[in-house]
Amino acid sequence: QVQLVESGGGLVQAGGSLRLSCVASGRTFSNYAMGWFRQAPGKEREFVAGITWSGYITYDQDSVKGRFTISRDNAKNTVYLQMNSLKPEDTAVYCCAARSGGVAQSNAMYNYWGQGTQVTVSS
Repeated sequence: QVQLVESGGGLVQAGGSLRLSCVASGRTFSNYAMGWFRQAPGKEREFVAGITWSGYITYDQDSVKGRFTISRDNAKNTVYLQMNSLKPEDTAVYCCAARSGGVAQSNAMYNYWGQGTQVTVSS
């Protein structure tokens, strides 16, 4: 089992920044690819970014590339999502997830999920 706990969400004005963290415990963190997903009210959960154990990164091209940066620190069992130039449409619950193997953009491919952290961007 892998337990995931997110933090760092909050209320920010448009144009501002937040840094989300996801701390993993349980099995060896470096064995897993990590993904960040988000779900806005009334919408389906969507892939934001993912990173393999070795640091290969995939972003959702349309919505966040150039504004969000994913990174991980295997020594700290932590994956980060740095979010800059935030927009009201970024408002959502952000969750991290873990899976064996490479990054996948489908949430069905992930085995472990955190509870999520709320990000609210005001206009």
